[in-house]
Amino acid sequence: MSQNNLNNDSLKEMFDLRQKFMSRMLEIFPDVYPKWPVNIHDKKSQQVLRDTALKGVEEMFEALQHLKNWKSHRQTDVGGGFDRDEFLEEMVDAYNYFFALMINLGVTEDEFFEAFLKKHDIIIDRLKTGY
Repeated sequence: MSQNNLNNDSLKEMFDLRQKFMSRMLEIFPDVYPKWPVNIHDKKSQQVLRDTALKGVEEMFEALQHLKNWKSHRQTDVGGGFDRDEFLEEMVDAYNYFFALMINLGVTEDEFFEAFLKKHDIIIDRLKTGY
């Protein structure tokens, strides 16, 4: 495990803000989110998790639409600039759905952070060993 001592207060705040938003949505629109954590074995719960994940992926695709010069075979430069603020807004939308997905699963910010560090160590070891 990495000995990284990063402060995860920001991650906790993001989880907390998303959970507060989800709670408020549940009050206003009771069918938008199930009560969490969901029962992962339940069919409806799995449908909710899948739909939430797909919404996050959709937002990532919306962010990618702002990247115009990614084709390696294109000889010309696509003008028009890059709107960083719009790109970041779409990325935030995506992360909000991914946070909702984890909250629905009952994953805490500490559990997510530990899983992140564990995977980080794995990919660093892969780089060292030429995976």
